[in-house]
Amino acid sequence: MPTDCISYQNSGYFSTLIHDYLEQKSDLNSLYNHFPTLENFEKQIAEKQKNFDNSNRIPLVETLKKQYQNIKISDATQQNIGLLEHSNTFTITTGHQLNLFSGPLYFLYKIISTINLTKELKSKYPAHNFVPIYWMATEDHDFEEINYFNFKGKKFRWNKESTGPVGRLSTEGLIEFLEIYSKELGASTNANYLKKLFEEAYLQHENLADATRFLANSLFAAQGLVILDADDAHLKRAFIPYIKEELIKQTSFKTVQKTIEQLKNYTVQVNPREINLFYIEDTLRERIVFENDKYIVNGTTTSFSEEEILHLVENHPEKFSPNVIMRPLYQEIILPNLCYIGGGGEIAYWLELKSFFDAVNITFPMLLVRNSVLLTTEKQVKKADKLGLSWQDLFAKPADLINAITHRLSPFPIDLTPQKEILAQQFQHLSALAQQTDKSFIGAVKAQEVKQTKGLENLEKRLLKAQKRNLSDQLQRVIDLQCELFPNKSLQERQANFSEFYLEKGEQLIPLLLQKLKPLATNFDIITI
Repeated sequence: MPTDCISYQNSGYFSTLIHDYLEQKSDLNSLYNHFPTLENFEKQIAEKQKNFDNSNRIPLVETLKKQYQNIKISDATQQNIGLLEHSNTFTITTGHQLNLFSGPLYFLYKIISTINLTKELKSKYPAHNFVPIYWMATEDHDFEEINYFNFKGKKFRWNKESTGPVGRLSTEGLIEFLEIYSKELGASTNANYLKKLFEEAYLQHENLADATRFLANSLFAAQGLVILDADDAHLKRAFIPYIKEELIKQTSFKTVQKTIEQLKNYTVQVNPREINLFYIEDTLRERIVFENDKYIVNGTTTSFSEEEILHLVENHPEKFSPNVIMRPLYQEIILPNLCYIGGGGEIAYWLELKSFFDAVNITFPMLLVRNSVLLTTEKQVKKADKLGLSWQDLFAKPADLINAITHRLSPFPIDLTPQKEILAQQFQHLSALAQQTDKSFIGAVKAQEVKQTKGLENLEKRLLKAQKRNLSDQLQRVIDLQCELFPNKSLQERQANFSEFYLEKGEQLIPLLLQKLKPLATNFDIITI
């Protein structure tokens, strides 16, 4: 194949908003702080250093030490947790849901992008320290989004009733799930490692937060990854003033709504509510709404006066959970963070938030689109070469790809554009004649032009259809290869689980990705394993 990457903009899998952001269109300049280049981090460091409350480092480190006390911690991770106490240490953060067994492949790519960026920054700015953070979305409550993963085209789903924050969900009952999954894995050395990893993560830990921490730590501890569960009373004390402001002033709603008006030419990722907080307790997580001078926990009989709810915030901030609008603010208050790394959808909703951050005087982080990857085998690369396919071809929509390859393989041209151009010239001449003779003749000329042009277009479609039949064997091989690389006509990284590729590559998989991925390059990487 001629290249091992394709730009995000040419991949066909990113929104217009992300295209324009990556191209730094001037219309979007007010929606972010500094565009993520290595040089721009110098400005971000200075701003965050000036505006971050270093007293928040103490509860952060204490909480992390507590959360890691029951799992084996690497020297690199232990050192990074210790470094967070110092004012010259900053974080690079990614967040992800607690998907069963990590969910789709891009879980790895998010974290590897984060780790690799900290390495680049340390090399560029050696006087500072940079710690990779994986923020676990433990307070989310949409279990249906995370209770499955795909393996070799099959969906493995954890059927369980769930309410409340998913991080608190018991892992009881997953032994039956493991038995079914194990049969699909086989009995190789790599398969046995995956079985053991799943068993230790999910059968030896009581809840989904602890299980996910163990899993991510097992995969990335050697790289010093620090995993944070922010569903913690100690951490939320720093968030108290912002919870109160949200309840009383609804600042996020007012500011984000104005930004959404600015984004009217794009698809809006998230819409704010008047109050962007949940009430959280045991297995309950429900929206807080303000009605009839009362703060009501939606769907329950629980309500508070203004005085009562502010008192509750002061004494029990852990009972308040930020939604998708408020969570980024919470993150940037408790972390000395410089940059958030996420997928296109995440970056799109972060772009809605800068005016909110400005209103509450919190430094807005740099926003980096995570690495995207297509994993291929040598056999698949050889197939593509034999079929004369480029990566640009394979990233095309299936119908567009088949049409393009049919044109390319046809022994004669089936594009009748030259004939249509000649026809247009002839009718242009006829129209000129009509103007000089009888102007009523113009309508007849125009009707005849439309009819004959339509006839050529129909002939073109019939030629294309006939050639697709004649070339059906070759085209089927093209379709089969694209289906292998883009399962369910979607990106591989959104469909497959890492275990499918770990079976083949084993412990070399993550080091290979760490070696290949360059977080600031904004390319969709194609990696042969």
